[in-house]
Amino acid sequence: MKYEIELLGTETGYDGFFELKRFRLRHSLYAGGWSPEITRERVERKEAASVLLYDPGLDRLVMIEQFRIGALEWGAGAWLLEAVGGLIEPGQTPQNVARREALEETGCEVLDLWPICEFLVSPGTATEKIHLYCGRVDAHGVGGVFGLAEEGEDIRVEVLSFDAAVSELYGGRINSTSAIIALQWLVGHRDEVRGTWR
Repeated sequence: MKYEIELLGTETGYDGFFELKRFRLRHSLYAGGWSPEITRERVERKEAASVLLYDPGLDRLVMIEQFRIGALEWGAGAWLLEAVGGLIEPGQTPQNVARREALEETGCEVLDLWPICEFLVSPGTATEKIHLYCGRVDAHGVGGVFGLAEEGEDIRVEVLSFDAAVSELYGGRINSTSAIIALQWLVGHRDEVRGTWR
């Protein structure tokens, strides 16, 4: 099959913190020929970097808890336990953003970065792509409240043992995409990571 798209028109429906675009298009079908004209709306988002902070010596994770509007109606509440992350602005690299955000949101310096993967958050509705890492940190004495006031951030740092973090993952408290993927990756690669970073 030839994967083809015929773009018939685009328009901007909203332009604020994010941009919403409406597309009219047709695409090739598996059975041959073309689909009828369809309309799809898409949230235009910048790429982001996210990093799961891990101290291999202490076998502890440094995570953050903060308010998230997307979880407003979530049964457990709108405060989520997450990996560190931030948007990539033009001219920035994902690695630099991961390091910067770790310092801004937790006070931790990232000593090494281990690439995990890149993924699309919700390709049915948005362009957002995440560059995901595991970052080596020193978790001794880490804690407190961080974030940039001008960005409306109020971020609490939480340090968890590896076992406690896995328990939170399978217990449902860790329920955002980057944190789930990164922690599941660490479950499968923990011995290799500790052997390399210790």
